[in-house]
Parts: sequence; structure tokens; C-alpha cells
Amino acid sequence: MGGYVVRRLLSVALVVFATSLLIFAIVHILPGNVAYAILGEYATPSAVATLQQRLGLDDPLWLQYWRWLHGVLRGDLGPSLVMDRPAGPLILEALGRSAILASIAFAIVAGGGIALGVHAATHQGRISDRVMTLAQFVFIAVPDFFWAILGVMAFAAGLDWLPATGYAPWGDGALAWASHLVLPVTVLSIGLLAHVSRLSRAAMLEALRSRYVLMARAKGMSERRVLWRHAAPNAMLPTITILAIDFGLLIGGVVVVETVFAYPGLGRLLVFAIEHRDLPLLQAGMLVLTTIYALANLAADIGYAVLNPRIRYGAAA
Repeated sequence: MGGYVVRRLLSVALVVFATSLLIFAIVHILPGNVAYAILGEYATPSAVATLQQRLGLDDPLWLQYWRWLHGVLRGDLGPSLVMDRPAGPLILEALGRSAILASIAFAIVAGGGIALGVHAATHQGRISDRVMTLAQFVFIAVPDFFWAILGVMAFAAGLDWLPATGYAPWGDGALAWASHLVLPVTVLSIGLLAHVSRLSRAAMLEALRSRYVLMARAKGMSERRVLWRHAAPNAMLPTITILAIDFGLLIGGVVVVETVFAYPGLGRLLVFAIEHRDLPLLQAGMLVLTTIYALANLAADIGYAVLNPRIRYGAAA
């Protein structure tokens, strides 16, 4: 297991490095000029040329990439050219706020999705199963921005129960902090909750029909023991992969939700970087998201071995 983890960490480093090359290449072919974004559209050509030279934007791309990569390896994610601040603290601050949304939503998706999936599988064909199946199709098909707009119209503008936008730090009080999170967390959770519950239902049904479950029942084991000791651990293997990917999506895929609710998280920060052609900030933010995805998949692979002892990573062929 130790050897497997080391090899997977090396593969994660390789994936992050390869992705950094793609990020750098894609960012530098985006239209626009960061010098005009900083100086304004009416800046003189001489002022733009001077700023480009000072920022090193006229250097060859390989030199710019090496300079950026060397800084990243030293823990320096570069500056935000537009805000004239280090990109690292900006990203960490925004990532912390996005992590609050993602962590709460992930707990709801993981716990609620697995519980609903197991309930639907053990009550196959009943009314509760049919209702959940219909709800899953609706929640998966409808995009997040629709639920976000509907939530603002119903609970913020209509009933005035919850704030429509913004973020309240913990220092403003627990009630204010929680009230600003209710709508974004709910919108983030709806689609993924339906997805995970549907996958958990399918995996549990397959496990309940397997031979080892039939054998356990033939030995006279209680249904509860058969369900949680034999069926559930094997049924959760595909669910772990989806949950790991979903956690990365919750961190990096909150752009729409954070934009609708004006939530100052990482997604909104990346949109700002794109709009203002802030290349170092955009590169650093995307690199952080890539690392989160890679580590989430690593956690999923390790979770396989924890749930299923028959899996032997690192064993000799």
C-alpha cells in the first residue's frame, strides 16, 4: 500500500506538471492584452510597450513559463497584475470561502446521496422509489443557474427569508454567516445529490443480486448485516470515484453559483481574472484547481483499498 501511494503521488505530480503546460499555453492564446487591462483602453502605445517590457510579457513563452514554474516550485504563485497583489493570498482567501460551500455541500451529497440510494434500492418498485427516480431526472436535467435564480426569486425577493447575495464572515454572527450559505449550498447540492443517489441505487441493486449476498442470506444472516457488512462496501466503490470527482467539481465548478449569488469565492475570482486578462492570477487559480482534482482522485483510489480489502495495490505481478 505504501509503495502504491508513493507511485500515485508521483503520477499526481506528473499530471499537475503536464496540466501546467496546457494551462500556460491556453491562457496565452486568449484574446486581449493585459497591459491595456491595467492602463485602460486609451493608453498610448509607448506606455503599453513599456509596461509589457517591465512585466516580461515580451520575453519568449518558454522563458515566461520557466519563470512562472520556478516561482510555483518555491511557493510563489506570482502577482495579480490588475490588483497589484500577490496571487497566492488572494487565491487562498477565495479558496477558503469556496471550501466552506464545497465542504457543506459535499457532506449533504455524500451522506444524503448514499442514504437515499440505499433506501431506493431496498424499496425497489415502491412509491418512494418511483418518486425519487422522477425527482432525480428533474434535478439532474435542470441546470444550476435555474435553481439559483428560482431560489433568489422565491426566498430572497419573494419571502425575504434569506439574503440574495454576498458573504458574511463568522465575526458578523453565526446566523448571518449561515443565512448567506443556505441558498448557494442548496443549489450546489441539488444536482449532485440526485446524481450520487441514482448511482448508489444502481450499485446497491447490483450488489444485492450478487452471489456472495445470496450466500450470506442462505447462511441465515440478518438482512441488516447482509446489507451493511456485505453489500454496502462493494456497492460504494463506484460511488467513491464519483464523490471524489464531485468534490473537485464543487471547488472549481461553483462559477455559476458564485456569480449568481455574488459570492466571493475562487470561481468568481477566476471570472475576474479572465475578464481583466490577469494571466498570473488565472494560471495560479487553474493550477490550484488541477491539484485539487488530482488529490481527490488519489483519495478515491486509497478509499478503494479501505473499503475492499481484496484489492491489493503494489503487489508483485
